[in-house]
Amino acid sequence: MSAALEMPVLVLNRYWQPVHTCSARRAVHLLCLGHAQVVQVEGEEKFSTHDLCSWAGYSKDMPGGEMIHSVRLALGVPKIIVLAIYDRLPRLEVKFTRRNVFLRDGFTCQYCTNVLPETKLNLDHVIPRDKGGKTTWENIVTSCVKCNTRKSNKLPHEANMHPAGKPYAPRWRPLYGLRENGLGDESWEHFLHHEKKAALKSA
Repeated sequence: MSAALEMPVLVLNRYWQPVHTCSARRAVHLLCLGHAQVVQVEGEEKFSTHDLCSWAGYSKDMPGGEMIHSVRLALGVPKIIVLAIYDRLPRLEVKFTRRNVFLRDGFTCQYCTNVLPETKLNLDHVIPRDKGGKTTWENIVTSCVKCNTRKSNKLPHEANMHPAGKPYAPRWRPLYGLRENGLGDESWEHFLHHEKKAALKSA
């Protein structure tokens, strides 16, 4: 059950534009508060929305998928939720955060190239801070704990560890990279594809 609660969920604003991702735990919490509805992603009523009660009813006959069980309810893990009030438009500039670096790199260690859960990932300064490296998009990469420990405060050539890709500041929100790296759910494609095309046109 704990694994199901940490599954990623695509979050749409009330205009149905993707704004970020959250855990299934957070998505269900928003659903219980009435701050969001679940977007159905299969069947004849694809893209219809559900509040907590209707989602609980739909979950009983939901074809496949992970389930979250509580004392009173069994809920299917949502793949997409739409917020009831939040109406901000997606930004093209990307805020520098730990999670956004992970999203940019597809939750992939840039040294051993293993795809890992967020709890097993860390951030690494390619040029260590004690050697003048800054905490910026261009000097930070995703690394697993093992590789981070191995590299320590060495320069890439000193540790013989070079990032798989050159770190960069994303030109649009990094959740687009999830599907390109085979992460997230294929049902997200409908929303991410159209938003990325719009971002490219305005770039």
